[in-house]
Amino acid sequence: MTFGPRRHVSLVALSVVAFACVELSALAGELRSGPQPGERLAATFEPLNVTGEHAGDLHCLVCEYGLSPVVMMFAREPSEALVQLLVKLDAATGKHRSQELGAFVVFLNDKPELQGELVALAKKQGLKHLVLAIDAPAGPDGFKVAAEADVTVVLYREHAVKANHAFRRGELDGKAAEKILADLPKILVEK
Repeated sequence: MTFGPRRHVSLVALSVVAFACVELSALAGELRSGPQPGERLAATFEPLNVTGEHAGDLHCLVCEYGLSPVVMMFAREPSEALVQLLVKLDAATGKHRSQELGAFVVFLNDKPELQGELVALAKKQGLKHLVLAIDAPAGPDGFKVAAEADVTVVLYREHAVKANHAFRRGELDGKAAEKILADLPKILVEK
C-alpha cells in the first residue's frame, strides 16, 4: 500500500501529536517515587538518626523495625504541611504501640544546620515515637526515591509495600495527609 505526500504528512503529524499527548499526560500524572505497592523492600540503609534511641548514630531503621508495620517517609526539607503530618503520625504510632507500629522520616538533604533544626522541631512539636533521620540528597540505594519528589511515604509490613504516596513540592496538604492516615489499616494487624 502506498500513500501520497499529503497522506504521509498527515500520518507524521498525527504521530507527533499522539506522542506529545502521551508525554504531557505522563508529566501531569502521578509521581512514582520509592517502592510501590506489591513490591518488597530490597535493601537496607543506615541514615544518621537525629532523634530516637540511636540519636547521633548511623542506624538502620528498616532493620530495627523488622517485620512490624512501618510508615517510612523520605522528605527534602521540613514544611508546615509535613510537620502537621509528622505530628499526626507520631500520635498514630503512640496509639498503635500494641501493634508495634513504627514510623520514621529520612530527610534527604546535606544542609549542615539540618540536624540542629530537626532536634528543635522534634522538641517543639513533642515528637516521641516517630524517628527523624538524615541521608544523602540522592536517597538510599535501592529505594528509587524520585529526584522531583518532595515527600515520599511508603507504608509496609513484613517488608511488603502496601501503600505509597509521593508528592512534588507544594502538593502535600491536609487532604493528602488524611489519605495517608486512611491507609494505616493496610499495615496494621489487630492483636
